[in-house]
Amino acid sequence: MDIQIITAEKPLMARARPRKPAPFLPMSRTEMDALGWDACDIVLVTGDAYVDHPSFGMAIIGRLLEAQGFRVGIIAQPDWHSAEPFKALGKPKVFFGVTGGNMDSMVNRYTADRRLRHDDAYTAGGEGGKRPDRCTIVYAQRCREAFKDVPVVLGGIEASLRRIAHYDYWSDKVRRSVLADAKADLLLYGNAERAVVEVANRLAAGEAPRELSDIRGVALFRRVPEDYSELHADDLDSADEGATRQKGATVIRLPALEQVEQDREAYARASRVLHRESNPGNARPLVQRHGDRDLWLNPPPIPLTSDEMDAVYDLPYARAPHPSYGDAKIPAWDMIKFSVTIMRGCFGGCTFCSITEHEGRIIQNRSEGSILREIEKIRDKTPGFTGVISDIGGPTANMYRMACKDPKVEAACRRPSCVFPEICPNLNTSHDDLIRLYRKVRETKGIKKVMVASGVRYDLAVESPEYIKELVTHHVGGYLKIAPEHTERGPLDKMMKPGIGAYNQFKRMFDAAAEQAGKKYYLIPYFIAAHPGTTDEDMMNLALWLKKNRYRADQVQTFLPSPMATATAMYHTGVNPLRGVRHGGSDKVEAIKGLRQRRLHKAFLRYHDPDNWPVLREALKAMGRADLIGSRPDQLVPAHQPPGTGKAAGTRRPVRPGGKTQRFTTKGLRVMK
Repeated sequence: MDIQIITAEKPLMARARPRKPAPFLPMSRTEMDALGWDACDIVLVTGDAYVDHPSFGMAIIGRLLEAQGFRVGIIAQPDWHSAEPFKALGKPKVFFGVTGGNMDSMVNRYTADRRLRHDDAYTAGGEGGKRPDRCTIVYAQRCREAFKDVPVVLGGIEASLRRIAHYDYWSDKVRRSVLADAKADLLLYGNAERAVVEVANRLAAGEAPRELSDIRGVALFRRVPEDYSELHADDLDSADEGATRQKGATVIRLPALEQVEQDREAYARASRVLHRESNPGNARPLVQRHGDRDLWLNPPPIPLTSDEMDAVYDLPYARAPHPSYGDAKIPAWDMIKFSVTIMRGCFGGCTFCSITEHEGRIIQNRSEGSILREIEKIRDKTPGFTGVISDIGGPTANMYRMACKDPKVEAACRRPSCVFPEICPNLNTSHDDLIRLYRKVRETKGIKKVMVASGVRYDLAVESPEYIKELVTHHVGGYLKIAPEHTERGPLDKMMKPGIGAYNQFKRMFDAAAEQAGKKYYLIPYFIAAHPGTTDEDMMNLALWLKKNRYRADQVQTFLPSPMATATAMYHTGVNPLRGVRHGGSDKVEAIKGLRQRRLHKAFLRYHDPDNWPVLREALKAMGRADLIGSRPDQLVPAHQPPGTGKAAGTRRPVRPGGKTQRFTTKGLRVMK
């Protein structure tokens, strides 16, 4: 068996070459001159405003490379209409590093209904339009135009989630790997600290990008070496899916770009295999044909140890936006400047979420000492701090120091989730370390309140009544946001989320703890509309549950198919990649694609809004549930329409060619007559 205990060959900071850190990484020639630099070794290009803080990816990578002895400059949100702004810091000696920023640029710029957003939280003044669509591609091409012989390395979440052929919701088609479109040399996926340090040192030593094919977390175009044997996951008539394990060097061949473009089951198979090969302890290289070239993906990077995480977060960040922005507000900075990240990763495996694809399922933790040092820095150095830590968490609030009880079991595991369909018996779910951390943070001088704003995984929380008591007594400020996502088993199974019973149990424990503490606190549940596998009847039942429990959602989320997520594969293909995929043997999934249908599902979540009543009445009648129209408490919408309302949903039916209006139909439910 090709299994290894997950250890790194070389500590992250083993080759660090300390030098006097720059106050800010330079964004201009004037700043370079002040530092005495004639050139940059590495220039990082980002779609976000430059905030020198460890919540911003380019700041982490920049400061990490600086600690390795490299002179690093930043080009933030350049004008992409020509190559000139990409020459602002001169020709880098080692490479250009390119990222779209902390978010995928298409998710950042467009809503779930494909409408253009007019603001951008990662831009000074919150102004929209400061980055192009698919900015990783655009920036990389401009870097190549500026200095054609400088290697271009892609990274960040946009590159990570588009590393293979992927369905793109905004163009409604399968696109090839972003590495091909960007014409870059290398792509680093996931949390790339290890990979970027190795790449930088080896490129600086004179190696060519094509020679870096042995680095974990790297994607590049290369031929399959002769000493490798191939496992053919591209054979859709086979049930094996390339899962066979054999001795010697092996690579799994995914269905090719041309195959996944034409065959939706092939796309679902590629998604299934990629997610299966995501554990650093047992993942094997993947290869996918793009035209006449092979795209090669090495196994994921080895997670950082606590010492390495501490080293990353202890780097000399200025902990502020670059001075060039003056007094302009950067909303994302304002939101996180008093918060602390304590861990990375998530083993929940929710199919609509991209955390697993980017950060992985293994939790990477900081030490208590590192966290407390950062809190003291916030207290002493961040202007406007009033003693309130706005959040202490990460991708989830309560997975700190949780891990598999047996490293050998962890290294061999291929489960997509440690908590679905139930919590794995090998998972340590103790909240003791987290409770102890909370208490130490509260005891820190100058700290008045510590809030928990990251999402609480409630199916884990109910395993620790003491944690819920600690959370409610000390770390909630009136409301706690929680994400059951749905009430019905059909969509919940496709999401890989626990049943509503776990939420109800958490609510009982939360309410009891609030009463004991003498607090009036409330849960704010979040739900998703139009997720694959959801019927109109599911949404109707969710709306009835909301009304019964007196919830009125002001903001609702419509499913957005983000690149490479498992739920996105369901949406695009109508196939469930959580189960085996092969021609004639795949599990089908109903996808909600029409704009009218998606709006109906959203309307069910906002059943209380009079603007939604016309479309809900129409849908309930079509579903044979006109009995839910009326003013009784058990009915969903009233029969009367207040004057001046009904505009949002009362749109005209689309007209078919020939002049006949299109009849409203429901998805996934037989219409009763």
